[in-house]
Amino acid sequence: MDTTAPMLLVMDVDSTLIQAEVIELVAEHAGTRDEVAAVTEAAMRGELDFEGALDARVALLEGLSEDVIAQCLAERVTIMPGAKALVRTMRAQGGHAVLVSGGFTRFAEPVAADIGFDRAIANVLLIENGRLTGTVAKPIVGSATKEETLRAGIAERGIDPALSLAVGDGANDLAMI
Repeated sequence: MDTTAPMLLVMDVDSTLIQAEVIELVAEHAGTRDEVAAVTEAAMRGELDFEGALDARVALLEGLSEDVIAQCLAERVTIMPGAKALVRTMRAQGGHAVLVSGGFTRFAEPVAADIGFDRAIANVLLIENGRLTGTVAKPIVGSATKEETLRAGIAERGIDPALSLAVGDGANDLAMI
């Protein structure tokens, strides 16, 4: 085993591991994609509080059938080139890979399982009678959770922080990066 190889990967999902923002894919079905995309962009630039922005975006999905989630996952979620090779190579070297997302478990968990991540952490969309309620379970997975996940992974494995990788694309990823 290479003792200089990264031993921990903590990675974001939307527009990092996959080629889309899943909330925008779901919002297309609700007819609210433009409104959701505008809030997403402002949040990723750090202009809006992530947690408040997530609540506002999820509220725009209220009443949508949960079937849309499976449809989007099957038809619209595309893994970034090289992602499977990265995770599988790290794990073959004895590394640990965690997917941590401000997105949703209904997307993060199957994507993580497909690629080979050790676990996935994400927000839970609340659903009643097969329909999205327009709310997300609390506490919201955001910047603090991402940073805590990285720090805990380093401590649990007793590794030098230099042997960890944090990958993300937005303001809510900065603390872990």
